[in-house]
Amino acid sequence: MNAQTLAAGLARLNLELPPEMQEKLLDYVALVQKWNKVYNLTALRDADKMLTHHLLDSLAVVPHVASAKTLLDVGSGAGLPGIPLALALPDMQVTLLDSNQKKAAFLHQAIIELHLGNTTVICERVEKFASNQLFSIVISRAFSDLPTFVEQAGRLVAPEGVMIAMKGVHPVGEIAKLKGGFKLSGVTPLAVPGLDAERHLVFLKAA
Repeated sequence: MNAQTLAAGLARLNLELPPEMQEKLLDYVALVQKWNKVYNLTALRDADKMLTHHLLDSLAVVPHVASAKTLLDVGSGAGLPGIPLALALPDMQVTLLDSNQKKAAFLHQAIIELHLGNTTVICERVEKFASNQLFSIVISRAFSDLPTFVEQAGRLVAPEGVMIAMKGVHPVGEIAKLKGGFKLSGVTPLAVPGLDAERHLVFLKAA
């Protein structure tokens, strides 16, 4: 059932991924489910819900980041959206950043088991992360409000890069509280197969 659900979801997202890539995506969900029992990676326990609420939710972002060379996933947690994006976009270099040691341990293990050569893990608080590189895209999913995201991670964006926040309802209040440094460049609604809830991508560029 999971394989059919994933294939149907990918079709609705207009994403063409080879069978071996789809297998790896399902392997990733299985890994999250396995480690979740001990490490409490996500509140979801059901594999089908993980597939829609986490996997397809993350993969819906692919068209909006596909041209980027580097991506930093801030507060990656169980690897969302970073690992699904790294699997779908093997030419992109993905860095997963999370301060929780247990979650970072899971991320390291997932990279090994999924053979993700384009992905690295950093266990550090974002405000303390001293990076040698700047990133084309700095993305977050349920990490913080927009002003905090900009304040803590804005310095990690390359000059022509973009910050992307994955949000539920259109965050009008958070957008209104944005101050200097970054400005709103767009808000795009996402339709996630199997997810009966509002989803939006908020794009921020250097002011």
